Amino acid sequence: MPAAARFRPFPLAGATYKEIYQGFRWRVPEHFNIGTACTDALPPDRLALIDVSDGERRYTFGELSELTNRMANVFMGLGLEPGDRIAVVLPQITATAVAHVGAYKAGLISVPLSSLFGADALRYRLADSGARLVVTDAEGAERIAALDGVPDLKWIVATERDLPRLLEDASPRPPEHRRTADVPCMIIYTSGTTGPPKGVLHGHRVLIGQASGFRMCHEFPPQRGDLMWTPADWAWIGGLVNTLLLAWLHGVPMIAAPRRGYDPEWALALLAKFGVRTTFLPTTALRMMLQCEIPKGLRLRSMVTGGEPVEVGLLDECRAKFGITFNESYGQTEADFTIGQCQSRWPVRPGSMGLPYPGHDVQVRTPEGDRAVPGEVGEVMVRVPDPTAMLEYWHRPEATRDKFAGPWLRTGDLAREDEDGYFWFEARLDDVIKSAGYRIGPDEIEESLLRHPSVANTAVVGAPDSVRGQVVKAYVQLRPGFQPSPDLEAGLRTHVKQHLAAYQYPRLIEFVDSLPLTPSGKVDRGSLRRHAASPQGGTC
Repeated sequence: MPAAARFRPFPLAGATYKEIYQGFRWRVPEHFNIGTACTDALPPDRLALIDVSDGERRYTFGELSELTNRMANVFMGLGLEPGDRIAVVLPQITATAVAHVGAYKAGLISVPLSSLFGADALRYRLADSGARLVVTDAEGAERIAALDGVPDLKWIVATERDLPRLLEDASPRPPEHRRTADVPCMIIYTSGTTGPPKGVLHGHRVLIGQASGFRMCHEFPPQRGDLMWTPADWAWIGGLVNTLLLAWLHGVPMIAAPRRGYDPEWALALLAKFGVRTTFLPTTALRMMLQCEIPKGLRLRSMVTGGEPVEVGLLDECRAKFGITFNESYGQTEADFTIGQCQSRWPVRPGSMGLPYPGHDVQVRTPEGDRAVPGEVGEVMVRVPDPTAMLEYWHRPEATRDKFAGPWLRTGDLAREDEDGYFWFEARLDDVIKSAGYRIGPDEIEESLLRHPSVANTAVVGAPDSVRGQVVKAYVQLRPGFQPSPDLEAGLRTHVKQHLAAYQYPRLIEFVDSLPLTPSGKVDRGSLRRHAASPQGGTC
């Protein structure tokens, strides 16, 4: 029986949304460790992972249990202590999962970081988290070893050079300590608009908090023959927690298939070849798939999408091509899987975010602190305590205070509820750009552009895009002596790619004589967003 069965307090067969929601009660045990629940607590001979990064290698839960025990003992043998941070800079491969789960078992805090990050992005996150150890590949080890400004970093473990020997020499016995559900276990960096990226600190309880939404949007796994895959990077909450760890909590095997850049035809072939039954596809990935020929032999029984607003026609197009109705899910790194769809339990309304998942009190609230009436636009808020909610922003007490309004976690999203309780997205309160499933803050991009010798000032906003939802657009004011040109545009894009991540570069650049300002002297982003959305603003 999967570990998640211990935390399943609502009926499955035949229950309506109202019956499930009203009958739900949280069962969060005092002692709970994600690493133990996702490996040791599952049948040892059951398939857990198919890694296709180099040929095809299959792992059972028993094998992963031993590997992650060894990984935990490696960490502790090096001298790491509970609460220390270890960063994982790897793509979607077995070692990524082993490093994270091993860290949880050892009582450490794992920091997932994208292998696409450039030097500046890595330096900031490693220094801010105080990471003492990094698990990465040979290329990453070389890049990280060259970084300055990361004083806490003591060890760089390369998967090819160091990891096999360390694992072989380590004990396969589980670590001898227990962790409570509220003990911190991960820091996931999310982008914002007021300063540098913030580290979202979660406790082990987060997996329990997201389990009800996971079960409903994936139509109650595990089902016979279930096999799951997502193109989402395991460096983000959507890939690591929402998919990999929750799949394992429910005893569902995963596919690990790393690839630089998303190729929809390759992804469809992967789904068909392995008979994948359940998948999470960021909305942009789904849009790109629907532009391809759908291969025969697909066995999908559930599909979940999210990460950005979904247009009304996408649901019908998906039904026509895949023969199934996708469920949309909503949340953010700070509190995920709070709203969504479950087409087997309630009607899916195209364009709607869905209904609150069991266990989550989610409301649209006004600036005055009242619950909005049906049809009234307000901010989406989640009542706390809630096990899906973050513990805090890492070392950011002021930002943590601002995230809450009394007993409510503020999402920063504007929406309205209809008479039946369905949520309908309206807009963002802040300036985060949602592009191809990534949440991109403009500050890092602006800082990177300002380091280019030609740039005097810049402002970055999101511009509408039919495939990606939004793309990054930079308004650039040049220094004297520089003139706009295609070569300079290309140079600015390359500059950002080299220093940040490839998905953060501005696909659109507009050179301006000056930037619009508000009466207080700040850049008027609202004016720029309106311009970017206008016909004069240009499209990608």
